[in-house]
Amino acid sequence: MNSDIFTCEVCPRLCRIAEGETGFCGARGVLINPDTGEKSVVSINYGKLTSIALDPVEKKPLRHFHPGKMILSVGSFGCNLICPWCQNHSISRAKENDVEIQELKPDELAVLAERYAAAGNIGVAFTYNEPLVGYEYAKDTSKILKERGLMSVLVTNGYMNTQLFSEILPFIDAMNIDLKSVREDFYKKIGGRLDVVEKNIKSAAARCHVEITCLLIGGENDSEEEMEEMADFIASISSEIPFHISRFFPRYKMTEHEETKKETMEQFKRIAMSKLKYVYLGNI
Repeated sequence: MNSDIFTCEVCPRLCRIAEGETGFCGARGVLINPDTGEKSVVSINYGKLTSIALDPVEKKPLRHFHPGKMILSVGSFGCNLICPWCQNHSISRAKENDVEIQELKPDELAVLAERYAAAGNIGVAFTYNEPLVGYEYAKDTSKILKERGLMSVLVTNGYMNTQLFSEILPFIDAMNIDLKSVREDFYKKIGGRLDVVEKNIKSAAARCHVEITCLLIGGENDSEEEMEEMADFIASISSEIPFHISRFFPRYKMTEHEETKKETMEQFKRIAMSKLKYVYLGNI
């Protein structure tokens, strides 16, 4: 075995990474610890932000978590899934040299969040790209935010090895998790595993506030049977978990695909509401 090849254990991809390369997500690579001289796989997007905005918390979307408040939303680069409809592909599929970066240490981001308190800010949301590929930054920042009475939110695909996911949970106040489908073959097409996402949704719902989003794409995940199964899964955890059904519009590698019809959105809302108390339509 080549001793210069290292395994990243953050997500089930278990990327094998050589020095000077990155894993599939583009956000993790092999670096030398200056104190020990040892090499290991680390987050190379740590504190490197590509997007910073003060957003309404409802935009995450979180409808039942401090409605009417604002949250400082930050993103970096990289993602461990490859969704051909991604609206943030310019950063989710980017590597470090592809994007403009502003570096902020965890304590600096916490100070910035405090400055926006007068504007109704409640904390920081890690969003835009997939925050869990650089979970160390979210975890370190969230610890500081908690000490300062501020909140931490993850907007995530939930695709992370379950042990590491459980380690970050104590520091997170709310999540919106993207449940893309309840079909394993759908997840295989985008490089993921349904069972991992479902386990992490269950774990998160037991520890923090959770809302779930599904982007409804015609001919991909829009059968009535699938919507019933998705609502059943969410209801099996709690019928009070807010569920956001988001409307697809052509973008990225699916520019020729038709947008989801409004009638379909309404139909699926009715199906979901037969099992769930709170169902919202997005992008209408």
